[in-house]
This record gives sequence, structure tokens and C-alpha cells, in this order.
Amino acid sequence: CTCGSRVNVLEISTGKIIHCCLFCVQPQLLVTASRALLLKQWDWRQAKCTRSWKAIHTVPVASMTFDSTSTLLATGGCDGTIKLWDVVKQYCTHNLKGSSGVVHLVQFHPDIKRLQLFSSSLDCGIRMWDLRSSQCVCVLQSHYSAVTSLSFSSDSSTMISSGRDKICTVWDLKTRKAKRTVPVYEAVEGVVVLPENTDLSQIGVRTKDLHFITAGSKGVLRVWEASTARCVYTQTLSSTSTSVSEEDEENNPLSLTYLFHLPTSSRLATVTAEHNILFYQLPELTTLQQFVGYNDEVLDVKFLGKGDTHIVVATNSCQLKVFELLTNSCQILYGHTDTVLTLDVFRKASLFASCAKDRSVHVWQMDDDSGRVRCVAQGSSHTNAVGSISCSRMKASFIVTGSQDCTLKVWDLPEELSATGTEIHQLRPRTTEKAHDKDINSISVSPNDKLLASGSQDRTAKLWSLSGDGNLGLLGVFRGHRRGIWAVCFSPIDQVLATSSADGTTKLWGLQDFSCLKTFEGHDASVLKVIFVSRGTQLLTSGSDGLVKLWTIKSNECVKTLDAHQDKVWGLHASRKDDKMVTGSADSNITVWEDVTEVELAEEQAKQEDQILKQQELSNLLHEKKYLKALGLAISLCQPHTVLTVIKAIRQREESHELLEKTVLKLRVDQKESLLRYCVVWNTNARNCHDAQAVLQVLLTHLPPEELLQYQGVRTHLEGLIPYTERHMERIGRLQQASMFLNYMWQKMRVAGATR
Repeated sequence: CTCGSRVNVLEISTGKIIHCCLFCVQPQLLVTASRALLLKQWDWRQAKCTRSWKAIHTVPVASMTFDSTSTLLATGGCDGTIKLWDVVKQYCTHNLKGSSGVVHLVQFHPDIKRLQLFSSSLDCGIRMWDLRSSQCVCVLQSHYSAVTSLSFSSDSSTMISSGRDKICTVWDLKTRKAKRTVPVYEAVEGVVVLPENTDLSQIGVRTKDLHFITAGSKGVLRVWEASTARCVYTQTLSSTSTSVSEEDEENNPLSLTYLFHLPTSSRLATVTAEHNILFYQLPELTTLQQFVGYNDEVLDVKFLGKGDTHIVVATNSCQLKVFELLTNSCQILYGHTDTVLTLDVFRKASLFASCAKDRSVHVWQMDDDSGRVRCVAQGSSHTNAVGSISCSRMKASFIVTGSQDCTLKVWDLPEELSATGTEIHQLRPRTTEKAHDKDINSISVSPNDKLLASGSQDRTAKLWSLSGDGNLGLLGVFRGHRRGIWAVCFSPIDQVLATSSADGTTKLWGLQDFSCLKTFEGHDASVLKVIFVSRGTQLLTSGSDGLVKLWTIKSNECVKTLDAHQDKVWGLHASRKDDKMVTGSADSNITVWEDVTEVELAEEQAKQEDQILKQQELSNLLHEKKYLKALGLAISLCQPHTVLTVIKAIRQREESHELLEKTVLKLRVDQKESLLRYCVVWNTNARNCHDAQAVLQVLLTHLPPEELLQYQGVRTHLEGLIPYTERHMERIGRLQQASMFLNYMWQKMRVAGATR
């Protein structure tokens, strides 16, 4: 499919764009026509242009098609001419003239032996061309508006044409006359003759007569019986869709602009006016997949479902989009009547809430088995746009909304909400509170459901108590931002609140005294979102500068900056395991990131902090002369030098041998194994060998050989001890000899002095 100046090749099973190089494509060939009056032939699997040539048309090409053998290519130009190309021998075979205006439709007769081509232009007639004589043999006149598509019966004797004049015409190609005109009461953009000898009774096909399916401005597929001009089946819109009146058909976002048949997989594919591609499975016409081609400005995005398998997106429209991450297939949810502004997800990740400019709040639930989403509750009580929403954290019991009418409302949810039923519960607010002097931009419910924070355009954030009787009680005000506050978020582990502001800063506040604990500066513009990640040890922020920043709270440093988008990043959410992050921007892009939060780094930092605390505890134990606990703690740190420090401290005491023996023998077996391993390391250094030998003496003297041989790697350890121990013994022997000579000399000197 075309996307601006690119051609995208979309893999249906995954929904991923696998190549960016349509007017015309066959299984092995892709040909594109550009406004530069060039035709290009591509090996689309390799995304390589294999050939290009001049189109000869004097103005751009408007339509193209291959014949059934993929050897002939027809191009219809805006200059009113049709040219045929032999793509194998690479030359132009025909130049057909006579059409009036733009040739917007060209199609070969499916029976290649007939060598016939059909075309349509601005005169609304259908021209039949004989390719043997290069002449137009007849013009089929029936339509009074543009002819949009043609489809042929299996025996190739009947053709169906569709037009924007709200009729379809059944043609007898033998007599070249219209057999029947079928009024369809909508502008039709696509028609497909249904396959014969197939059981299609589920969509109203009861006879063996010719049936066809239409797609047009109403946005639904309909099945027609050609012989009686009856509509035998009309596709039912999903419960999340809305019907469109006849007056609104022209601007209907659901209207279908293209329809084609995939015979090998028994599927139909349609394209909507909003650039969405939908796949339907015959014979039931069930929706298999939906790919969204354009998102507009993304205002919010959240992970959804068990295992964060989906994302729900609020764009600059009244619709919500739910994407399955594995396949990129999308559900479009209808219910709001104006732009959806923000979202929040309950702890039970299949339930989420939305609020919009239409002053309403909706609660949606996804069925865990089918993945289908439906509205289960809705309410409307605000007097202005609802710009913020937060769900209860412990269980799905209530939601809180904040509005441009400066009020907060708490809504209780029914105990039972089912994604499979049809009932939509009507919500009523249990309490309303005038909270701020200007628009409320963000609210957040604390992890224990007892507190509520609100951030406003009036540059303040406020802390509220959520009491059981439904009342909101003001506990305090956070003041310090120089401009409006865009986001508030509670820490999952500490009594701390994070706020982000249009002044370009993010602040952490204590909930006890409402003081500012830290300020993070780094964005060049408004900070639009802030969330805690990595078990509350890090922050993620996004801003109007298109950047996403990762901050470590303890060091007050930005450890990573992502140049994520080209415009404001309104949507920011982390998965429950902190292994993924999703962002949505005003540049219409949605990005799922992995390993952004640096969980491993955060865990390593946590380990380092834990080791620092243990080092302090170790120092206290040594000071208190609690050597057994100190030695066990040192071994748990897996640091041989720290263990050596404890051994040296023990050996400096009076009666050190007995104290060392008593301490070492009380260690666990695994601790003794570690100590033996450390002795091998210490023994390689002459300065530490005495400490190593002292520990070895205790272990080898008091532990039976059978127990020592059970230690992991003991043979290797003993083999490593022997050469260094022998070297130390030789050195001690030489030292002993030298000391004996020194003692002899001293004795002689004393004797000589006494004689005089």
C-alpha cells in the first residue's frame, strides 16, 4: 500500500511493515507509477528496484492492473490514454485512445484467451477493448457517476459493475447488455462476485444464483442476489460501532473505499476512509484482523491485558484503539462523542477507564479469552471536558475524575462487570469537590486507595483523603512550581509524590510535611508525564521536546535520554514488570520500547546500596566484638578481602587461636566452603599467608577428611594450596637460618664485650 512517497509491504500475520520500497502487484512483481512519469518494477521481497522506464503518458498514471498471467500490464493515464506493457519482453504493446478524461479504472477480462480489457473514465461509461485490433468494440452505458469497480462470474460470462450513483449493474458479456440494475442505496466503492459451489448460507446465500457483495459509504458489507436485486445479508456493526445516518454518509469515517477478494484464504479485505485495513473470513464474514493506517495525535496510551499483551490508545478523535502487540491487529472502540483525552488501567489489567471532551467517563472490559473489548459502564456529570482520570488500585471499586470545571468526582463501580454481557451500567458520582481554581490536568490514586493527588493549571498540587464515606478531605497543598502542573504520581514504595510541570521541572514531595525533597531539571520544555519505575527507584519523564528521560532518584541524575519523537510525548506508560515502555506522541507515532528502564542497572545499584549497608553493619559488629556474626556477614558479601579483614581482627585479639577456632567451627558448611576457597586466594600473597594458614590449620585439624572431601572443588583448592605453601615454608626456612646466624653473631659480640 502507498504511504506518502513510499510503498509499504505489510505482513498480514504479524501486521509489521517488512519493506518500504500500490498500484499494482502480483505474487512476484510489484510495479509503481510516480508523478515523475516513471514506472518502476520491484523485487519486493528484496525491496530492490529491478527496472525503471518512462511511462510515455504525458501526465501521471491514475490506474494500473496486471492480467491473469502477470505478463501484461495496463496503465490508465490522466491524459485519457491506456497503454499496455509486456513486462517480460519490456516494451509497450498497445496505445489505446478514445477515453474522455482520467482513466481511473482498468481491468483485464479473466479469460486471457479473449484478450479483452475494460476501462472507465469521466464519462461514466465502461469501454470494452479488443486487444487484437486495439479497438473499442463497445461502451456499456448504465451509470451516471464514476464507475468504481468490476467483478466477473466464474464462467466469465457475467460482469458486475459498481458506481457512486448508488447502483450496481449486472452485465451479460455475450450480448453486451445490462441484465439488471440493482439499487443499493449507497455510493459503492467495491464489488466482489461471491464464489460458487461454496456454502455461504450464513450470509444469506440460499440459491445457486449469482450473488455479489458490496462495500461503500454505509461502512458495512452487504450481500445481493443478482437475479432478484434483493439484499440477502447486511453485516452487523459491532457493539462498539455506531450507525450513521444517510445525511452523514459522505463524511462517515467508517465508509469503505476499497474491497478485494483473497480466494486462496477465503478472505475479504476492505479499506476504510480512515485508512484502516480490515480482513474478514468467509463464509461467516467474521473480522479476523484490523490494521490502522493513521493515528492522528496520540494523547494517551496504556498497556492492557494479562502479560501486557495489548495497548489502548487515545488519539485526537472520539474513538479508542486497542492494539494486539503480537499481530498489530486493532479494535476500534466507539462510545465517546468527542475527543478522548486520557486513560487509566485498573490493577486487573483487562479493565480500564477513559474520559473525554464530551464530559463523560466510560469503563471498558476486555474478554481474556477472545480479546474483544466492550463498554461495561458509563457516566456523565461534569459541566466541562473531563481531562484526567484515575482508577482504584487495590480492587476495581471506584474511579476518580478531574475536569476543566475545576471539580473532582468519585464514581463507585458495580461489583459485577462482565465483558460478555450487553448491559451498560450507568454511573453516578458519590461525591463532588471544588478542588482547584483552574483546569485539573492530572489526578492519581495512592497504592492503598486512601489518598488522592491532583495537579492543576493553577500551579499547585493537592493531597486529599479518600474516606470510606465517600467524602474528599483536603490534607495539604504542594507549592513550588512556577507554571501549571501536567502530571502527578505516587511512589509505589515511599510516602512520596512526583509532579511534573510546564516550567520544565519534575519534583518529589514528602507526604508528611508537603516539602519539596528533590528537583529534576533537564527538559527544555514542559514535562508532560512522570511515572515511577524500577520498584520506585527511578523516574521516567516525557516532555514537549519529544524526549523521554530516565532518572535515578538517589543520585538525582539523568541516566538515559531517548530522542523518542518529533513532537510532544503525551503518552507514557511502563509495563507491570518494568521490562517494556510505550510512548505516544503528537507526531502520530506509538513506540514500544524494551529495556529502557534499565532494570538490571537499578538492581545493581540496589545491590551496591545493600552492600554499603552491610559494610556499615559489619563495622558495627567488629566494634562490638561479635566475630561470628561479622564473619558470616562478610562471607555473604562474597568479598574475600572483607572476610580477611574479619580474620585479621580476630587474630589480633588475645587468645586469638582459641577465638579463631571457636568462630570458624560454628560456621555453616556452605560458609566453611567459601572460607576454604578464600584461603586459597590469600595464600598466594606472602603478607596474608599467615592468616590463610591459621584458618587452614583449624579446618584441617578439626574437620574429618570425609567432610572436607564433600566440599565443592576441594581437590582443586588443595592442589592450589600445596605449591604456595611449599614456597612459604622454604622462605620461612631461609628466614630461620638467617635468624640463627644473627643470634650466633649477637652471642659472640656479647662474649667479646664481657672479656674486655
